[in-house]
Amino acid sequence: MSAISNAFEKMLLKSAQAVSFFNYPSSFEKLEIDDNHSVWASYTPDYQPGPPLKENITADLAIIGGGFTGTSTAYHFSRRYPEKRVVLLEAKSLANGASGRNGGMMLNWIYGTPTNVSDDIVQKIYKTTSDAMDMIEGIIEEHNLEVDYRRDGSLHVLTKHKNAEEAHAEVEQLNKLGIPLQYLDRASLRGEIELDGVIGATLDPTAGEINGAQLVRGLRPVLVEQGVEIYEQTPVTKIIEGREIELTTPHGTVRAKAIVLATNGYTGKLGYFRKALFPLHSHVFATAPLSVDEQKSIGWHTTSGYSDDVNRISYSSLTPDGRIVFGGGSNQSYAYLYNNRTAFPGTPDGARRGFEQMRQTMSDYNPRTTHLPVTHRWTGTLGISLRRNCSMGVRGEYRNIYYSIGYNGHGVTLANLSGKILTDIYSGDDEYWRDLPLYETEFTPIPMEPFRWIGYQTFTHVFGRSPRVE
Repeated sequence: MSAISNAFEKMLLKSAQAVSFFNYPSSFEKLEIDDNHSVWASYTPDYQPGPPLKENITADLAIIGGGFTGTSTAYHFSRRYPEKRVVLLEAKSLANGASGRNGGMMLNWIYGTPTNVSDDIVQKIYKTTSDAMDMIEGIIEEHNLEVDYRRDGSLHVLTKHKNAEEAHAEVEQLNKLGIPLQYLDRASLRGEIELDGVIGATLDPTAGEINGAQLVRGLRPVLVEQGVEIYEQTPVTKIIEGREIELTTPHGTVRAKAIVLATNGYTGKLGYFRKALFPLHSHVFATAPLSVDEQKSIGWHTTSGYSDDVNRISYSSLTPDGRIVFGGGSNQSYAYLYNNRTAFPGTPDGARRGFEQMRQTMSDYNPRTTHLPVTHRWTGTLGISLRRNCSMGVRGEYRNIYYSIGYNGHGVTLANLSGKILTDIYSGDDEYWRDLPLYETEFTPIPMEPFRWIGYQTFTHVFGRSPRVE
């Protein structure tokens, strides 16, 4: 098996290096580009990671991961249990992972929800996620955090007549349930954004966009004031379960009564959920800021962003200062690396073809964006499950290992909600969440290597989309 693994590893590296022969369009060279640093992190230029753990300590709760899930859990848990010792361990810096390397879209709904759920659950899901965005906004306002966000609606654009007809009928049904989605035909859509090849769209007026790096990093002093001990540059290298769980780090250990796996796409590296998730690398870029007049000149009017109905979803958002963020649209926009590798080998060189293809996709939708200068290109690591479902709950012989994983690229809202849900589960006050399709939901097993890598490559090349089962 090791010989097979080595062969596939060499094949992977060769294929990653091969794309470096592609050249970027000239518009990529108009400004100095900040490679593999997300545009979101550029708004926190003075942020410095805190010191690592350098001693052996104990805790009531140890949180592994310093993204949305980790900081959300630390926030809600420490407010409810101010007397308990809470420790947060982050391998690099807060918001270094997908929480600071995403497309910025803050959306409703629970991705991976079965199609046969009742109307009551549909209403509850929308209310839950809409309330979660209200909660995020409330935290920002309560603590006067410097976080850029907007909630002026998000679009799902339709490129096929059949999809548009089905979406129109679905919106009418959802409206009967009190859910305020709107269907826009092509003429009405032009008042929001002007895109070629689009037949219509659904508009969610309560969705929006947020700078995740500002939110997560802005919460650090709030968490410290609430008594949370934060250790950055502190990867957890070993977990020994028991009534008291021992976490090993390079320079110290933590013995905790309970832990939280707040690591999403990186969770398999800790030995958990290896058959449930695979880490998918998603490439994204951002343009230089556009003035209001420039935004209008390219036909971007009022919406915060859009996604489409193609198999490898394209998505785009507009930051409050006028940067277009764009990702997805083709197989080249995403990558799965052999043996669950969570570090992508070099952005942009390792993903040159992906960035080139994404730029073309954005231009196909809006030719007036073709020559916009790009300032940032980055790669984020997502946690993907076969049914695209997430799961939040508790496991282990002593029911002291809490987790929230499997956001499948739609985690901005849910990951920020997860801290409240996990705190409720810890408290035994979780009745509200139990009938939602995120409460300890089962994952469909994914084959292990080498079949995982073979299956992913075969499926994406044959069908043009990531493997998925309903």
